[in-house]
Amino acid sequence: MHTQTSTKELTPTALTKLGRAPQRGSFDLDKICAILDASPMCHLGYQTGEATAVIPTCHWRVGDRVYWHGSRLSRTMQTSQAQKVCLTVTHLDGLVLARSGFHHSANYRSAMVFGYPEVVADRANKLAVLEAFIEGLFPGRWQTLRPPSQKEMNATTVLSLPLEEGSAKVRSGPPADLAQDLALPIWAGVIPLTVQAAAAQPCPHNPADVTPPEYVRQFCLD
Repeated sequence: MHTQTSTKELTPTALTKLGRAPQRGSFDLDKICAILDASPMCHLGYQTGEATAVIPTCHWRVGDRVYWHGSRLSRTMQTSQAQKVCLTVTHLDGLVLARSGFHHSANYRSAMVFGYPEVVADRANKLAVLEAFIEGLFPGRWQTLRPPSQKEMNATTVLSLPLEEGSAKVRSGPPADLAQDLALPIWAGVIPLTVQAAAAQPCPHNPADVTPPEYVRQFCLD
């Protein structure tokens, strides 16, 4: 369940300072949160041995913190606790076709958050943020589910980052062709891209009299 944040500008750091096309960037926390909230999928970057790992995982936000979870035995959950990580969300909104190969581009929204992960150790808080994950996607579903067992809770690690160091970057609009190229007889423009839910696929073990709840039907319509 996403909660509103107060209007706030994050302070730029060496990691978040925008060098390339800074006019597309923002440190506005509301803009960063909007990008984080628009998808449940992120990529988490951390150092492991001699390599850098970038792992896709689900995330969610509650107030000024972003959360993710996984098996307590997983390398990602264990290794990332001991270092500064980078959590990134990107939305591809369109392909930009210009009049030269050099100026082809993409319209996108992206957010990057840096910080040291913190373990959600308190059981009540852990349960509350896991509930927020489900409720943020499907309002009303948590109360219909079997409660998690103690074994499941013990097997799950929940980590969080404070939204204190990060930035957003957005490109939108038509191609940025050179002025001398605008009269060339070449089609230019944007091919918009969206993510759309298809028809829900019921589990084959559903009882015959169990129908999709309203939030499933609404999700698919949206």
